[in-house]
Amino acid sequence: LGMLQRVRVALRPELKLIVMSATLDPEPIVSFLGDAQAVTSLGRSFPVRVEHTASSSRDRIGDQVVAILPKVLSATSGHVLVFLPGVGEIRSTRRAIESSRIRNEAELYDLYGSMSPKDQDLVLQRSTTRKIILATNVAETSITIEGVTAVVDSGLARVLSFDSQVGLPKLQLEPISQASAQQRAGRAGRTEPGICYRLWPEVSHRARRSVDLPEIQRADFSGAMLTLAAWGERDVFDFPWLTLPTLDAVEAARLLLRRLDAIDDQDLITDLGKQMIALPLHPRLSRLVIEAARYDDIDRASIAAALLTERDPFRDSHFSQTINSDQACDLLERVDRLQNFARTGDSSVNAIAAREVLRAADQIARLIDRPQRALSSASDETFKRALLAAYPDRLARRRRPGDDRGVMVGGRGVKIESQSICRDGELFLCLDVDSGGTEAKVRMASAIDESWLDARRIRTVDEPFFHPTLQSVVARRRRYFEDLMLNESPIACQPTAETAKLLADQAFANLGNLFPSGDTEVSRFIERVRFLTTNLPQSDLLPLDDDAVKAVLLELCQTRTSFSELRTAPWIDYLRGLYDYDKLQWIDQHAPAKMKVPSGNAITIQYADSKRPWMEVKIQELFGWKTTPRLAAGKVAIQLHLLGPNHRPQQITEDLENFWKETYTIVRKELKRRYPRHHWPDDPTTATATPRGLKPKDGV
Repeated sequence: LGMLQRVRVALRPELKLIVMSATLDPEPIVSFLGDAQAVTSLGRSFPVRVEHTASSSRDRIGDQVVAILPKVLSATSGHVLVFLPGVGEIRSTRRAIESSRIRNEAELYDLYGSMSPKDQDLVLQRSTTRKIILATNVAETSITIEGVTAVVDSGLARVLSFDSQVGLPKLQLEPISQASAQQRAGRAGRTEPGICYRLWPEVSHRARRSVDLPEIQRADFSGAMLTLAAWGERDVFDFPWLTLPTLDAVEAARLLLRRLDAIDDQDLITDLGKQMIALPLHPRLSRLVIEAARYDDIDRASIAAALLTERDPFRDSHFSQTINSDQACDLLERVDRLQNFARTGDSSVNAIAAREVLRAADQIARLIDRPQRALSSASDETFKRALLAAYPDRLARRRRPGDDRGVMVGGRGVKIESQSICRDGELFLCLDVDSGGTEAKVRMASAIDESWLDARRIRTVDEPFFHPTLQSVVARRRRYFEDLMLNESPIACQPTAETAKLLADQAFANLGNLFPSGDTEVSRFIERVRFLTTNLPQSDLLPLDDDAVKAVLLELCQTRTSFSELRTAPWIDYLRGLYDYDKLQWIDQHAPAKMKVPSGNAITIQYADSKRPWMEVKIQELFGWKTTPRLAAGKVAIQLHLLGPNHRPQQITEDLENFWKETYTIVRKELKRRYPRHHWPDDPTTATATPRGLKPKDGV
């Protein structure tokens, strides 16, 4: 519509545009076209009564349908149309109905898009026998069924969208919009008043999206972008869109078209892109048949392109039980079977769908010029090479030899489904993929040889990384196709700015393991400085905060690659080097590492983060001290852990004066009986302190 409007405005002002739809919201169209008029034609319709049910979301859809059908069948005398999300739900609901009490009250029919026209016609034929029609949303707008007076709506649909983040199609089960629900309900009022039963509460209906998301915001944008490039459009967002595409979709399309060599780095269409745009195919499939033509393999490539766009002739067939191939390419196997069907009428495929595919393939082949001189004769290898040219971003590498799991370009995890014949080979293409779930499901794959990869997209890099077991930065030489690692080998790791940052980041995250709190001179110095900057914030002392420690750490890592080297590095010299002599003296004065007690011993002070400084000391070593010593210019008292002769705390106090006055007598009485050789004076504030706790030699 945007292209037509641009032509109309710039080149053909006399051109008349008519936009028609049975479910069109005219206001955005009128606004977009500017001078358009909206004409509404009301068709014949009858009122439809809508009822919402409160079925449990945990109940299977088939069980919900079976539960409501008796009420539906008694409410009207016409056919019943049941809207279900997909073919899987149609089959499970059919089984549920066939095993219920209502199985003989009406004839059951299925209706979905991939059915043959003949089978669809059976559903649409007039009948005096009552029908229950289990349908996907194909019956919402595309097909009208006469005689339907009741609709049962599951409120769900399977919607195919394009995941721009991973560049893959995604089939998701989603709640339908209010507009879609209204359209479904209207199917019950085409010939007479009807009724619609919605299998969801009315309160949740109001929370649903009012209209469906425009296709341009959920579909693959690469075809539209290539068309714009062919028109000479340089900036996608300068184009007059009715609805703007998303930025993610545009970027994903740009990346794909560059990988297909359809546009250059300036987004200008290439000669190859001009050939591709001439074909009525997705850019991938255009690239496939053009590449195959170089090897005179047009016929098979055209069948492959048709298979990937038309109704699958192998669905509901015995195909999966009759495979016997060493080609390791699911698509090539299907192509060969269709060619065999064309020759022999092979009954293992859906004949109607197969003929449709072959007819489409013939139309594609007629559009391709056959080369006067091919690069080589067609072979299985040339077919797979053509696939690689069309799906370079779908290359994947198995996680382990023979594994059905792998990693694809872009980093997405994938899993080849069990029916695939692509069981060997380290590299494979993901041809038919559903990105839903944790891992993308690969329904069709093809083995690929590494020697076929485009050398322009292969790069070799030496990459350092931190090895958590070795606690060291190690290096690997890695070969990549795009961002997919093909192989790697260990190489010597030399210290660089990159390795320094890797090691520093890991070391900072594990600083407590490198230097356990209070156990090393490094950690104790950091804790002392942080204690002072917390309790004396008015001082101009440089804080050893995370940024300062990281800076020192990064400097130390410039010539080191492991934790073991860091542990022996001159940390304390670097940290103390941040302060001049006067500052270091000030730190030692107000937050000393150790404190000399009356016994003459120097006791280590513990400065744990967010805790009061403390030290463990024997009671006898403090005789003669009357009050608790204080730190940080007298602001913080040291917490004293007073030990008995058994080296166990007998009291924890920040008020030594009160301990001597109130508690010491009780402690002395108990411990003197158990440890009579130790010194237990009556007045600890005037007694002589002893380093080992024993009585002084003079007996005092």
